[in-house]
Order: sequence, then C-alpha cells, then structure tokens
Amino acid sequence: MKIALLIEGKTERAFLRPLRFFLEPRLVGRMPRLDPVPYDGRLPKGDRLRRDVERLLRTGQPPADAVIALTDVYTGTRDFDDASDAKRQMREWVGPNQRFFPHAAQHDFEAWLLVYWPDIQRLAGHNRAAPHGSPESINHNSPPSSRIQEIFRTGSRGRSYVKPRDAERILRENDLARAAQACPELRELLNTILSLCGGQPLE
Repeated sequence: MKIALLIEGKTERAFLRPLRFFLEPRLVGRMPRLDPVPYDGRLPKGDRLRRDVERLLRTGQPPADAVIALTDVYTGTRDFDDASDAKRQMREWVGPNQRFFPHAAQHDFEAWLLVYWPDIQRLAGHNRAAPHGSPESINHNSPPSSRIQEIFRTGSRGRSYVKPRDAERILRENDLARAAQACPELRELLNTILSLCGGQPLE
C-alpha cells in the first residue's frame, strides 16, 4: 500500500517520523509506504488540487493507492470555517474519487501538541498555564500555533518556537494516541490510515 500525503512542508518535517512510530507497531507486516508531497505553504485549492491528486494516483513507481490531504483550518486567511468545511471544500475541488481522503487540523497542526503542555513548558522554560478547553476548540482569533509561539517567546530558554525542531521533539517523546484521544480530527486522520491498511481503528 502506497499512500501519498499532501502536507505543508514544515508539518511534514515535524509529523512524519512520529506518525511512522505510531503506525509501525499497529501495522506489523502491513505498514504502508508513506510518500509525502510537501508544499511550501498551504495546500493548493480548486483545479490545482484535483490535478495533483489525479496525477499521484496515475503516475509514479508505483502510483499511489490513496491520497490523503492534510490542511490547517487556520491558514492566515478565513477560507475555512472549521475542519468540516475544509474537508467539504477539498472534496468538492477534487470531485468524486474513492481514493482521496481530505483531512484538516482544527484549527492548526499545533492543536495536537497542546495535549503535551508540560513538555511545551519544559522546552520553553515557562510555567504558563495550558489554554482552557479541548485542544481543537482553540480558534481563529488565537490559534494554537500562536499560543505555543508566545510561551516560547516569553520563556527563559530564550529561543523561538521552530516547528520542525520543537514539534517533532514533543511528538517523538510522547504517545500520539494520547493526542488522538483529545483531538477528533487527528483520530480521524489516523483511523483513515489504519483502515486503509487493514489495522484496528482507534476508538
């Protein structure tokens, strides 16, 4: 099974290795080939997205068996109301295609890191309290990435938050299933991959 992952470049560098660590013990003998397709910035929209998906399913050595697209809801614009709206629009852009699976981080990738707030405090050198509410309830007005950037900026370590370095470290040192329990959109993404490969979905 070859799965093409359409993903923002910095997210790829932060997420791909922890994702593989999560999948490997759950897909013994069935681990897919995860083929990242990183973009410099947000994923394409409209016909560009459709063409990219169709090309990946048609070409390559071998072509992809499935294409998963992962976008943030918060992209610096208000193109999407929420994760459901983002997935709906991506489905409309690509059209009817049983091998395309749109997913979205609500409101951005960093929501999935908020579960591990003690690790964020330690890396930033700050005891700021965790944001209130479920991680995926943090919204456009102050998205999770802004919360994490702020604690790093004001922390005693004296360094900025660098997504490929810091997010990858946080996820590498923790069980991704913990974040999936608190984050329905992450759980849905993981379950898509597990189901495609004949694994047991998370409950």
